[in-house]
Amino acid sequence: MSLTTFWEYISLGSTASARRVCHCSGGTTSALVFDGTPQRPLLDVLNPYPGKPKLTFRADGSFKLMVMSDLHMGENQDTDWGPEQDVNTTRVMRRVLKDEKPDYVAISGDLITGENTFAENSTKYIDMIALPLNEARVPFSSIHGNHDNQINITHMAEIERERKVAPLSYTRAAPKGVGGEQGPGNYWVPIYRSKRDSSPSLILWFFDSRGGITSNSTQQNQIDLPDWVDESVVPWMKSELEKQEKAWGPSTTRASLAFVHIPPHIVEALQDGLNSTESPGLDEDNMGGGSTQSTVRTDIFGSGRDGPFWSSLFTLPNLLSVVSGHDHGCEWCATASSSSTGSASAGASSVRFCFAKHTGYGGYGQHEWGYGVRLFEFVPQHKGIRALDNGMYSVKTWIRLEEGEVRAKMDLGAYKLH
Repeated sequence: MSLTTFWEYISLGSTASARRVCHCSGGTTSALVFDGTPQRPLLDVLNPYPGKPKLTFRADGSFKLMVMSDLHMGENQDTDWGPEQDVNTTRVMRRVLKDEKPDYVAISGDLITGENTFAENSTKYIDMIALPLNEARVPFSSIHGNHDNQINITHMAEIERERKVAPLSYTRAAPKGVGGEQGPGNYWVPIYRSKRDSSPSLILWFFDSRGGITSNSTQQNQIDLPDWVDESVVPWMKSELEKQEKAWGPSTTRASLAFVHIPPHIVEALQDGLNSTESPGLDEDNMGGGSTQSTVRTDIFGSGRDGPFWSSLFTLPNLLSVVSGHDHGCEWCATASSSSTGSASAGASSVRFCFAKHTGYGGYGQHEWGYGVRLFEFVPQHKGIRALDNGMYSVKTWIRLEEGEVRAKMDLGAYKLH
């Protein structure tokens, strides 16, 4: 897409999702009806997305989720190679979306290299990110990273822009007071087994790890933001879980996946004892060292600064994995325990922590690391045989690179989804 081309998304109200109009440098205009069918509202009593399509597994019972991470659009935009990186990143996105045909896409932070953008054009890079997703007509949502909080951009500005230009974006902000300073992106997305179901089988949880610098910083005086999920998210999670139980019944009937851009600092110790057989995948980065912004000083906040959030994750029902980006040279999964902060009050005592995959050509890294995505797939044990459906699913995850190479395959086990 030429930088002289931009897209306008016009809401069509309750009868359709959107219309996309291209204003091109050559003076031509084209229109595409994004979804002309009436939207099917969620019918259950707890509905965070009125007017949005109900998200479900496929007719054969399977569900494929794609995780993109660290797109880093807008890096060094005043050079020749900076915009070229954005073109390459868009190519990766289109290729994997076309080949894999995911049912949902989660973008795991650092959408933009915000320190290289200007106030007047920062959010236009959200338009560039949304374009291939809109073209593929795939629902998606985002969390944000340290590079998304800079002088000329904030997490909230990106959330607001994404919701404006992407009809199938499920990104939203937490209630006021949840998430700490410049950390509003805490929310959940329900996924149902079928359109007939009144309660979901899978909840996708998204958390804002903040980081970067405050929006009132200057080039001469940059004020670091804490780079972990704020403690205010913990009581919010408890409240949301209580609402879900009241609306949908016992939490044991649902599974969960959690996404947070900066890996919880408490799991950095996993890397020291990593077993490449049990945890296959690239391991070329030091956890916590992948950012150009330094971690806020541990001598002030202590090594357990994200302990409350980490403990609260183990209250999520049937938590299958915690997924992070940030460290571009890592793509492995390993089992993390709750024991380092004490036993969790509910849920599992351990969880699979997984890195996503560096998707964007922007950001630091080496070409031989490759660019790609992480995929999760839920497959019923009796796929396509409704009479034998017992709700048991096998869950697998792997890394897929731009040209199609697959590596770091892992079986996450079998789970019962109601």
